[in-house]
Amino acid sequence: MSEPKILWNADFDPKVKSYYLWSATIFLCITVIGIPFAILYLILGNWLITKHLENLGCTLSERTLEIKKGILNKTESTIPLEKITDLQMFQGPIMRHFGLRGFKVETAGQSSGPGGSLVNIIGIVDAIEFRKSVLQQRDQLAKGESSTTAQPALNTPSSDDSAKVLAEIRDVLVRIESKMTQ
Repeated sequence: MSEPKILWNADFDPKVKSYYLWSATIFLCITVIGIPFAILYLILGNWLITKHLENLGCTLSERTLEIKKGILNKTESTIPLEKITDLQMFQGPIMRHFGLRGFKVETAGQSSGPGGSLVNIIGIVDAIEFRKSVLQQRDQLAKGESSTTAQPALNTPSSDDSAKVLAEIRDVLVRIESKMTQ
């Protein structure tokens, strides 16, 4: 089997590192109890975020969207494009400050619970164009499949054939029923 053609291998904006560092620090400081943890996070956070970004990847191929992430628990999600229902863009106030966008991948039949998404990712360079490319490739794939599946099926029984088969089944059932009553 040949390797799928890679259409777009996403790059991540270096500002995503600052976003992760400051958004978590702000959240910890707001909770007041988290201030000591915020200090610890500022010390260790840079290393953790660097490791996270080293393991972060997003690749669009002809038929799939592949997302890799994680430090201790690494996950690799391969999402078939025909299952993607939407790539929802989001941007909070801190993300807006850093000029970043994120998107959530929503699929048909996803099992992440109500209001959740299958996977989300933040910081892709030119996220809007990446989203357009994924949705465009999904639509092209669907058009290509629909043109081959729209052909009429061969050797399908006509309504006359179906009626004959149903009559035979009825006759067999009548014979079985008559033997059971004897």
